[in-house]
Amino acid sequence: MLRKQDGQVYIQDPIRKKYLVQTPEEIVRQLFLAYLMQEKNYPKNRMRTEKMLKVNELTKRCDILAYDWEMQPHLLVECKAPNVPLNEATLLQVAAYNLPLQVKYLVITNGLNNFCCEMDYANASWQFLDAIPIFPIQSSK
Repeated sequence: MLRKQDGQVYIQDPIRKKYLVQTPEEIVRQLFLAYLMQEKNYPKNRMRTEKMLKVNELTKRCDILAYDWEMQPHLLVECKAPNVPLNEATLLQVAAYNLPLQVKYLVITNGLNNFCCEMDYANASWQFLDAIPIFPIQSSK
């Protein structure tokens, strides 16, 4: 949902329940949230946007963090504007945000391209997936 005020366009964030200035990156974030909820069945009450994290003593904010049924971090998304290429630096950024979280899936998107990695912490590796995973139907435990 959009609204215009004082010549500025705002887009509604359904997770934070407030309107934010419509920037290219914010449009990507809101469209990806809608995609996760409508196409991949991620419940709204298991999602956070602009979640504050401590990374190497620095305070950072991740774009989208989805939790599983036990409220454990499950999927971490870094959003970029459509004109920003997705590259190794983008992947390193989301990987750094993941240090305190240890999610199962890392995603980077610019609205035009999406890349998703499934993490394998036991073997210190990851694997690129062909698609964003759907939300688990039942408990992972």
